[in-house]
Amino acid sequence: MASTVPDQLWTPPLDGTSRLERFAARLAADGVLDAATAADYTALQAWSTAHLDRFWGAVLEEFDVPSEGERSPALADAAMPGARWFPGLRLNYAEAVLALPGRAADDVVVIAESQSRASVELTAADLREQVARARAGLVAVGVGRGDRVAAYAPNIPETLVLLLAAASLGAVFSSCAPEFGTQSVVDRWQQIEPTVLLAVDGYRYGTKPIDRTSEVAAIRASLPSLRTTVWLPYLDAAAPAPEGALTWADFTAATGPLRFERLPFEHPLYVLFSSGTTGLPKPIVHGHGGITLEHVKALGLHQDLGPDDRFCWFSTTGWMMWNYLVSGLAVGATIVLFDGDPAAPDLGEMWRLVERQGVTVFGTSAPFLMACRKAGLRPAEIADLSRVRELGSTGAPLPAEGFRYVYEAVSPTVHLASLSGGTDVCSGFVGAAPTVPVWAGEISCRLLGAAVESFDDQRQPVRESLGELVITAPMPSMPVGFWGDDGSRYRAAYFEDIPGVWRHGDWITITERGSCVITGRSDATLNRGGVRLGTAEFYTVVESLPQVRDSLVVHLEDDEGGAGRLLLFVVPAPGHDLDDELRREIAGALRSRLSPRHVPDDVLAVSALPRTLSGKKLEVPVKRILLGASPDEAAAAGALTDAGALTEIEALRDRL
Repeated sequence: MASTVPDQLWTPPLDGTSRLERFAARLAADGVLDAATAADYTALQAWSTAHLDRFWGAVLEEFDVPSEGERSPALADAAMPGARWFPGLRLNYAEAVLALPGRAADDVVVIAESQSRASVELTAADLREQVARARAGLVAVGVGRGDRVAAYAPNIPETLVLLLAAASLGAVFSSCAPEFGTQSVVDRWQQIEPTVLLAVDGYRYGTKPIDRTSEVAAIRASLPSLRTTVWLPYLDAAAPAPEGALTWADFTAATGPLRFERLPFEHPLYVLFSSGTTGLPKPIVHGHGGITLEHVKALGLHQDLGPDDRFCWFSTTGWMMWNYLVSGLAVGATIVLFDGDPAAPDLGEMWRLVERQGVTVFGTSAPFLMACRKAGLRPAEIADLSRVRELGSTGAPLPAEGFRYVYEAVSPTVHLASLSGGTDVCSGFVGAAPTVPVWAGEISCRLLGAAVESFDDQRQPVRESLGELVITAPMPSMPVGFWGDDGSRYRAAYFEDIPGVWRHGDWITITERGSCVITGRSDATLNRGGVRLGTAEFYTVVESLPQVRDSLVVHLEDDEGGAGRLLLFVVPAPGHDLDDELRREIAGALRSRLSPRHVPDDVLAVSALPRTLSGKKLEVPVKRILLGASPDEAAAAGALTDAGALTEIEALRDRL
């Protein structure tokens, strides 16, 4: 039986002005698909996944991606893993980005705000010149195709420039945000052995200066592959360069022609890393072709970005959303970078930045939106948000209350785009489209070209019930592989459980309307009496209480087949304690708003909860500790915002 349709909060205009509508109409005019399919998103999405070869060939043509060679076939082999895309095509990601479609040489295309230095603006001509200079610097120190170039640097123009310069040569880029600790960085980069390192001396987070000179020294000492260090005095312009290092000014002093090596579709572009909470982070290799096509599709068709837009997504260089933000240039948008504390001097800072820079598409995280809601902030009352036509949310499920908050406190007309995907594909596979409504608490649709399904225990597609999120056909931006892997580690990560099908590790419900609800990680399963419970709904209820700042839930199974124990950890809000009255209020809220099955057996107070550096809660390491593992065994301390949170869980274990 179909579930009740939630409130529809946004209705697409369907006036033919979005690029998605024009794209579908062109395909219909060319006879690629019929008019009815072109006019109905659900039908168009089904066509795109049933005819991957034609769909991705059409994307290549729509965005006029600079390339050479044969454009057909688009998909030569659909096997997973091992799909082969565009075997006769050669292209370069940096060339596609720096084409800057629709932009003149004197148009501002990069705006960078920072809490560490004055704001920076780059025109199209400036950006191309800086990339040419950095490219010449890389050539001068011997970097060529396949060499690795690393950046221990924040979300600033220099990091962007180095990425594009490395890509132009066919070198392979990787970045870590400077808040990453030494061990986290070394665990990543020892796997890929970079020859060049860009490093900052530190940064300012709000008003607090953070010196990283000792971390840079330790990283350099741990990477024997390094031949060149490029020093960027970012916190202190007078900070002397370490012995043997080039300054950024010297590195970019010479210039040369801005050339682009056109490369095979699958040639490595950059290496992104999994969070590394257990074991070494996975070095996920993404290719020039897959990233270029996936990003122009997602940004150009789904977010309708173009030359008239200013695009800002709050991110650090350690999160794939930074890579996604950079690709806004490939569809002609101006990108707005921000480095610093998004809550300094208060939670209104990002909203004021949106006003200052005339941002039209603003992206952030679901936890940030919920924090604004909990603080009673009404962004539209402190900033002019009239230019914002789309608000993106990712990083965690956004509950229905968060959706309603956006339409009540931010804008009644904004297109709220809730997105989910991951580092693994450096994009989303479920999200929004300008032709699909927004329903409270639901991700609007499966994205074009993404064959997302919800599988039940019999590995059959289901609707209106919880199942495993799987992808049943290849996407171009699926990893080329893992660095240094013979294929076995990559296969085990995604294809071991269901051969030939990508298992992502999330619980998802796909509705009869085609919308989606993600309710948490399937590897953090809560299963009481045979009923699967999603973690996201717990957090929505518990964290709506003003006395609770944060929460995390785990289920400890009973080896004897009993119900096991459901444990809820909470961080009380300032000025509150976890007493019997609050425990009763939590239990009552869960019972009335969810079900009696959701009432925990124990509620325990902690001072902090373990999160990754990108802010994701870590249920699995907590569960492992409660089952006997040590904190060091459960998670890598350097991958966490507060490693002491796991030690506190260990101390509680003996009392349970």
